[in-house]
Amino acid sequence: MAIVLAFSGGLDTSFCVPYLAETCGEPVYTVTVNTGGLSEKEAQVVEARARALGAARHILVDARKALFDDHLSYLIKGNVLRGGVYPLCVGPERVTQARMVVHAAQETGARAIAHGSTGAGNDQVRFDVAVRLLADDLDILTPIRSLGLSREETTAFLQERGFDVPRKTTVWSINRGLWGATIGGGETLASANPLPEEGWVDTVAPADAPDAGQEWTIGFEAGLPVSIDESLLDPVTLVETLNAEGAAHGIGRGMHVGDTILGVKGRVAFEAPAPAILLPAHRELEKIVLTSRQRFQKDHLADYYGQMLHEGQYFDPVMRDIEALVDSSQTAVTGAVRVKARQGRIEVLGCESPYSMFDPRVAVYGETNALWDGRDAEGFTQIYGVQALLAHRARRNAENAPKESPA
Repeated sequence: MAIVLAFSGGLDTSFCVPYLAETCGEPVYTVTVNTGGLSEKEAQVVEARARALGAARHILVDARKALFDDHLSYLIKGNVLRGGVYPLCVGPERVTQARMVVHAAQETGARAIAHGSTGAGNDQVRFDVAVRLLADDLDILTPIRSLGLSREETTAFLQERGFDVPRKTTVWSINRGLWGATIGGGETLASANPLPEEGWVDTVAPADAPDAGQEWTIGFEAGLPVSIDESLLDPVTLVETLNAEGAAHGIGRGMHVGDTILGVKGRVAFEAPAPAILLPAHRELEKIVLTSRQRFQKDHLADYYGQMLHEGQYFDPVMRDIEALVDSSQTAVTGAVRVKARQGRIEVLGCESPYSMFDPRVAVYGETNALWDGRDAEGFTQIYGVQALLAHRARRNAENAPKESPA
C-alpha cells in the first residue's frame, strides 16, 4: 500500500515526504496539481525535488481548466471579493486539488491521503472535508498538524537530512495559482504592518511601473471573458495573460483581514492582477444589461456563494442552486469593456453591449425621454414616497398627542 501526498514543493509538503517514508515505512507518491502559477520548468523542479526527498512516484495533474470551469467562472460572474478586497485566490484551488488528489489515490490504490496543512489555517478544513466526502475509505494523514510543528522545526528536520531550504520559503509561505498569489509571513500575523517590498513575488512596485499605463478591451459572452483586444483566447490563457501584463503595472496587490473557518481573525497578502482587471470590467458590463433587482439578488447570493466556497463547502447542494441562478442572470452579460491600468490602479473607461439598457434614443437622464411626459413624472413623485409620508405623519401625530395622566 502507498500514501498519496498533495505536494507543492514548499516547506511543509517537503517535510512530509521523508517524514512519512521514515515513520510509516510505505512508499510515498507525490501529486502536484497545477492550478496555475507553475511553468513547465518549475514543474520539472518540483518533480526533481520530490524524487530527491524520497518520493517513490510523482504525478503531475494540469487542473487549470477544471479550476476555471468549476470555480473561477462563478467568481467572475458573481464579482466575488471576500471582505470587498480579496478575490479568493486559494480556497477554490484547494477544492480542485483535493478532488484531483483523491482521484490519484483511487487510481494508484493508495490506502491514505496526506497533506501539509497546519492546525491553524483554512486549508486543513478544505482538504479534509473534500477527502471525507469523496473517499471516506481512505485515511487522512497530516504530519504538520498532528505534530504541531513550526516552520523553523520543519526546516531543521530537512537540513539535518541534507535537504536545502531557501530562506524565502521559511520566512514567507507563498502560494501561486491561476487566480493570483498569496503571501503569508511575520507581517501577516498581526494587523499593523504592511508587507515589505521584498515579500511581493510577481508584481512590480506601482511607483516603478510605466507611467503611460496600458489599456485592454475585454470581450465577454454570457458573463465570461473570451477575448482581449478582439483576440479570442481560451479562459486559462486569457487569465494568465492578464496576470502577466497586469503585474508589470503593479496591479492587484492587497492585504486582506477576515474571519477564518475556525473563527479567528486572519490576514494575508495577495497579488491578483487578472481578478483586479476582470471583476471591475464584468461588474460595469452588468450595470448596463441587468435590472437593479437582478443585480441585487445575484450579488447577494454570489457573496454567500464565495463565503461557502472559501470555507470548503463547495459540495453542499445549495451551491448548485446558486450556480443555476447566477448562470441565468448572465445570459445577457455580453459585450466589450475598456479598462486601463496605471501604476497600481485600474480604471474602467467604458463598455458597450447589444443588450444594453442604456439607450439615449429612449431617455436621457435629467433631460428628455420618450417613455413619459412631465405630468406622468409629477404623478409618480406624488405616489413614490407615500409609505414614508404616512409613516412620518403617524409617528409625528403619536409624539404630539396629549399624554394621559396616570390614574
